[in-house]
Amino acid sequence: MKLADLLNEISYTLVQGNVDIPVSELVFDSRKACKDGVFVCIRGAVVDGHTFAKQVVADGIISLIVEQDVEVPEHVTVIRVEDTRLALACMSAAYFGYPARELTTIGITGTKGKTTTAYMVKSILEKTGFSTGLIGTIETIIGDTHIPAVNTTPESYIVQQTFRKMVDAGIRCVVMEVSSQGLKLHRVGGFTFDYGIFTNLEPDHIGPNEHKDFEEYKQCKGMLFRQCKVGIVNIDDVHTKDVIQGHTCEIETFGFAKEADLCASQVEFINKPGFLGVSYQVSGKEDMQVAIDVPGKFSVYNSLAAISICRHFGVEQKAIIDALAGVRVKGRVEILPVSNRFTLMIDYAHNAMSLESLLSTLKAYEPKRLVCLFGCGGNRSKLRRYEMGEVSSKMADLTVITSDNPRNEDPDAIMQDILVGVKKANGAYVMIADRKEAIRYCMVHAEDGDVIVLAGKGHEDYQEINGVKHHMDERELVAQVKEEEGIC
Repeated sequence: MKLADLLNEISYTLVQGNVDIPVSELVFDSRKACKDGVFVCIRGAVVDGHTFAKQVVADGIISLIVEQDVEVPEHVTVIRVEDTRLALACMSAAYFGYPARELTTIGITGTKGKTTTAYMVKSILEKTGFSTGLIGTIETIIGDTHIPAVNTTPESYIVQQTFRKMVDAGIRCVVMEVSSQGLKLHRVGGFTFDYGIFTNLEPDHIGPNEHKDFEEYKQCKGMLFRQCKVGIVNIDDVHTKDVIQGHTCEIETFGFAKEADLCASQVEFINKPGFLGVSYQVSGKEDMQVAIDVPGKFSVYNSLAAISICRHFGVEQKAIIDALAGVRVKGRVEILPVSNRFTLMIDYAHNAMSLESLLSTLKAYEPKRLVCLFGCGGNRSKLRRYEMGEVSSKMADLTVITSDNPRNEDPDAIMQDILVGVKKANGAYVMIADRKEAIRYCMVHAEDGDVIVLAGKGHEDYQEINGVKHHMDERELVAQVKEEEGIC
């Protein structure tokens, strides 16, 4: 492949050298520099790729993509662009043969609901014969291959490489979570989504190395709707109009508002021992009754979004209903079959906002007691600990303070910080540092009709202590306690 072929869709200035040269590989990590490769100098939060220009040339790189001047020998081709991240996205698409053109691409953005909605869409499409890949917070799925995720939205090179693997595996569709950072940093640049979904928006990811303020966060979310053909948005969210401002796509809506293209009504919460779910009526462009064994109003929104997408594939209503009835998402309000006396679930809620949303959802089911077990990560803001402690103490009948990922901090010190927040309200609490023993306490002391939520770990299967990740899967801990205590 010639360098010129990779630059087809990029505006650039040739600083020196020649674009009509063959290149062996496209590289953006200086550690992977190779003979006859082209290196894209990316400005990261910690490291600037431009500082490695001389080093990668010494390692065999023959062309550089830059945003600023670099000093390299005359035989090295230097291409200057306005944004090297966008250039990397476009070049990656070309490098892998524009695989997105061979897939139906679905991007989901929003503060909450991306993961669950993605799995719902995949489940429906898979059950109706559309082979579907997934890229998200938990994992990337290519056929039977599951690859643990590092970022919600990977670097653009990885996205395009994954698309190519999916096409080569015979996959027809891909659904992916699109984070605000992924949009801001052009990780999904270089192609146009067939469908874009907006779930909701709340203040989040604001701070150093993320977004400077809520306005930027909102604007980054909106970038998806200038990069898709059909936008499907939550009509009820107060920020929707701002998010889709300047959109270049066709817009469809879902929600509880009567003017929505897909409208939900007649919502009923289903509460049985060991089971929480919701049912509702869909009207508008579809007319059906839907039941999901994932609790809460947010499950209505997530499933409405999934239905809105899948109706474009001509999926029959029965297939949608059957698929939604069996959806399971690891670590997202994941109910474990433990006992007929109480309900136990695992959820990823790991900040005050998500914990409050979760506990509000569960309180609507009027449990005998709402029990909330959680810890907080080490080497992170103490404010999160105070806030989560206060939220749990206000909303749960019993808070069980335990350890999460203490990292390089003393677990007991973290728990004491959480306790500061807990004592701002009047909820009962216990402190048990060992997470398995904390879970045991919840299960052994459970009362009939209780709802117990293990918050914070979600899909994670490890506990990080002093720089080492130790295997710890809450599903396994629950199963062990169930067997050891003879719980049924």
